[in-house]
Amino acid sequence: MTDQAIMQFDHALRTIFAPARSVRPTPGGDLPEATLGEAQKRHAAALMRVNHSGEICAQALYQGQALTSRDPSIRVALEQASHEETEHLAWTAQRIDELGGRRSILNPLWYGSALTIGVLAGGFGDRWNLGFLAETERQVETHLRGHLDALSADDLKSRAIVSQMRQDEAGHAETAVRLGAHELPGPVRLAMKLAAKIMTGMAYRL
Repeated sequence: MTDQAIMQFDHALRTIFAPARSVRPTPGGDLPEATLGEAQKRHAAALMRVNHSGEICAQALYQGQALTSRDPSIRVALEQASHEETEHLAWTAQRIDELGGRRSILNPLWYGSALTIGVLAGGFGDRWNLGFLAETERQVETHLRGHLDALSADDLKSRAIVSQMRQDEAGHAETAVRLGAHELPGPVRLAMKLAAKIMTGMAYRL
């Protein structure tokens, strides 16, 4: 039990503070940097900060869900999705740096909150666990679509990252459904949307 706690604490520290690594090349890495005004750069950096914080949450969420999953095949699927989210973490961090932005000072809070939610979701059983995952990824995909609308059409590098992230998140949702995800009740989906709205609004500024 102690070893497990130490491993999870180490995972949290590395997720929040250590540079993430990506096996895949950063999307748009070979595209030219756009000439953006200062306001456009600040806005793009803030959107990327929101996405980076979302990936911090994703790491914690998958960690909590994998800890409580009873099905080995589901744990494997969660771990695979977590690897892709780690790549998203690396891409968004890199883009924030390129835009001269900063990461959210609230990332430790996001991580702790998401880990708690992941453990609670897993405690209801694997099908509900997967249902929570599927709904989370659907909402993230919608959120990323909004970012594509908000980013400058000239900011090809940021748009390439967000587009690939959106594609990956849709794949995670499809995997959860294929593995037997339950559809969450409407009030739960609404509560998730409201919580996400609060988190994204705070991460955009802080």
